Amino acid sequence: MKAYQVGVIGAGTMGAGIALVCARKGYRTWLLDANAAVLEKAQAYLQSTLAKDVAKGKITEQQKEETYQLVIPVSDMKELAACDVVIEAVPERLELKKSIFSSLVDICSPDALLLSNTSSISITEIAGGLKHPERILGFHFFNPAPVMPLIEVIHGKKSSKENVEKTYQFAKDLGKVPVLAADTPGFIVNRVARPYYNEGLRILGDHVATVEQMDRIMKKAGGFKMGPFELQDMIGIDINFATTESVYSNFFHEGRFKPSRIQQRMVQAGQLGRKTGEGFYDYNE
Repeated sequence: MKAYQVGVIGAGTMGAGIALVCARKGYRTWLLDANAAVLEKAQAYLQSTLAKDVAKGKITEQQKEETYQLVIPVSDMKELAACDVVIEAVPERLELKKSIFSSLVDICSPDALLLSNTSSISITEIAGGLKHPERILGFHFFNPAPVMPLIEVIHGKKSSKENVEKTYQFAKDLGKVPVLAADTPGFIVNRVARPYYNEGLRILGDHVATVEQMDRIMKKAGGFKMGPFELQDMIGIDINFATTESVYSNFFHEGRFKPSRIQQRMVQAGQLGRKTGEGFYDYNE
């Protein structure tokens, strides 16, 4: 198995989780963020999660320290020049992603895989107009990245077959279950998931059932591990809303994907779920 050197851009919830996935496999991982406070929070998350692994007997104290030392916090993209794989995990803003990949194409070696963790933005659009679009693919983890086994490998219009195969193998080397997805709005999972969230929000808006009732029903009767509102709170209501907006827009405003006013107002109010302490549930209690 290849000993990859990995760069992760964005040290938020997803980026820190992805870095942990890579470090657990023994890969030296550069975790990049321009915000020092975000990097510090990511390092605290890594320490805390690895400490829990020790407490559960999954790893030794020495393995914990070795794994933690594999993640190197950086703030300059040039530090990623030697990486075999770079995974972008920044907020879902097209121009931000294009700017990052435009720089990476020049910074990284011609053989490096350049991957986006986007949940809904077109890979073809991200790579469009950039040099070497054949090197850019989607690599969509699910939250929490260290736990969820699935990764969507998304090929854009100009992604090369060779790079698709290399990316698919990288996902397997991470111990994940890769699935090839076409570059369509929402790819596979987020397209399937829209009705789960949207219909729950419609039922809430129609005052048919409460948040608690729907979550309980979907877990008890449907067999889901989490109800639609618990899941939105975990993912982040802002992220969920942005994904729905993207899918709705890219399907030319097809009615079944229409975003919810309830979600929009919660985002405006800063009620984003677990990360802010308040969403559909109150986490400050």
